[in-house]
Amino acid sequence: MAKLSITWKKSAIGYPEPQKRTIKALGLKKLHQTVIQEDVPVIRGMINKVHHLVEWTVIDG
Repeated sequence: MAKLSITWKKSAIGYPEPQKRTIKALGLKKLHQTVIQEDVPVIRGMINKVHHLVEWTVIDG
């Protein structure tokens, strides 16, 4: 199964609380941090909610 590399690129200051919680739910704690997550619809939906704050790429598994 493919994996996603997700990097937090823009601060969540000034954005609604649900978007801040989504960043935390993705496993991101610090700005410019990168995490690897499974490529599942739940994670894709979370990325879609905060697409303006993160960058992501697909890693072939």
